[in-house]
Amino acid sequence: MSGVAAAQQACAVTRKPFGRMADGREVHEYTLAAGGLELRAIEFGGIVTALRVPDRAGRPANVVLGLPTLEDYEQRNPHLGTIVGRYANRIAHGRFTLDGQAIELARNEGANTLHGGARGFGRRWWEISPEAPAADGSVSLALRRVSDDGEEGFPGRLEVQVRYTLGPGAQWRIDYQACCDRATVVNLSHHDYFNLRGHGDVMAHRLLLPASHYCPVDESLIPLGIAPVADTPFDFRRPAAIGERIRAPHPQLLRARGYDHNWVLDADRPALAAGDGLRLSARLEDPQSGRCMEIFSTEPGVQFYSGNFLDGSLTGSSGQALRQGDGLCLETQHFPDSPNREGAFPSTRLAAGQVFRSSTVHRFGCLPPAPEPQGGPA
Repeated sequence: MSGVAAAQQACAVTRKPFGRMADGREVHEYTLAAGGLELRAIEFGGIVTALRVPDRAGRPANVVLGLPTLEDYEQRNPHLGTIVGRYANRIAHGRFTLDGQAIELARNEGANTLHGGARGFGRRWWEISPEAPAADGSVSLALRRVSDDGEEGFPGRLEVQVRYTLGPGAQWRIDYQACCDRATVVNLSHHDYFNLRGHGDVMAHRLLLPASHYCPVDESLIPLGIAPVADTPFDFRRPAAIGERIRAPHPQLLRARGYDHNWVLDADRPALAAGDGLRLSARLEDPQSGRCMEIFSTEPGVQFYSGNFLDGSLTGSSGQALRQGDGLCLETQHFPDSPNREGAFPSTRLAAGQVFRSSTVHRFGCLPPAPEPQGGPA
C-alpha cells in the first residue's frame, strides 16, 4: 500500500447538516479524524463544536465546551470555539490612530471593542473546503472569508484564510494568513474553552505558562502595562492547579473575577522544532483523565481566561449548565490594546499588501499513571 493510500485509510473528512442560519443559509458540520483525534467545525464563525481526545485508557471525550444548536451559537454564544478577529481581545474605547488617521470601531463591551466588535469573525460566515489527506496522515480544512473595508469600523478589505489540520500524530494545528489592500491592524486567535477531563470544572487542571511577565488590567480589563509575575498568583512558570490561587485576595484576581489576563511569553521558551518559529506557550494537564496538552505558537502572548463569566445561564452540548470554571481559554495572540501602545507592545499593524501569518499547534498526550501506594508492614 502506498503512503498516500495508507494516510487516506487512517484519516477522514465527513460533512452533515447542522442547521440553518436566521438568514436562511444552510450550515454544515465538518468532521476531521486523524492521529486518534476528531475535530468538528461549522461555517458559522469557523466554530469548533467538538474536539475528541483519548484519555490514558484510550477512551475519547470532547475536551472543548460547545452549544447544542446553531440557534444557540447565533444568539447566545460567549465566543465558544470561534475564530476571533479582526482584532482578538480588547481595544480601549473602541478607537485608535493609524498612520495619523483616527479609527472608530464598533463598541460591544461597554466603551471597549472586544474580539472585533458585536459581529466579529466569530459571528460571520466562513467558506469551508476540505483538503486532500496528506501522505503524513494529516487532514485539513481550509476556511476563507473577506472582511470588507469598514467592517465593524476596521479599515481595508482583508482577505483571510485559516487552516485546521489534524496530525501528523495527536495534534491540532491552526494556520492563519491575511492580506489587506490598505494599512490596518490584525490580531487573530481561537477562543476554545478547554476541559481536558471532558466534564465538571477545571480547577484541578495544572497549568504551566513560560512567562516571567503579564499585563495587569484596569477596571474594564484594559492592560495597564507589563509587570513581573514573581511572588504573585500569576506565576505559572512551574505547574500549578488553576484552583490553587484563584481565590487569593489579589487586586487583579478580584478585578477580573479570576484570571483574564495576557501573559508576555519569554523569548527563550522551548521550540517545537528547530527553525519553525513555534515555541511553547502553555502546558495544561488533567491528573484525573491523564490528558495533557502543549500549545506551541508563533505569537508573543497568551490570554489565560478561567471562564469567569460562565454563570449557568447556558446549557452546553453535553446537556449540563455551563458554570464558572467549567472551561478555560488559552488564546495565543498579540497583546490587548496594542494599536494604542505602539512602541510599548509588539505592533499589530499590517501594511497594504503585506501578508500576515501566524500558527498555533495543540499537541496532545497522556500523563503516566499515578504510582500505586506502597503497602505497610503486614
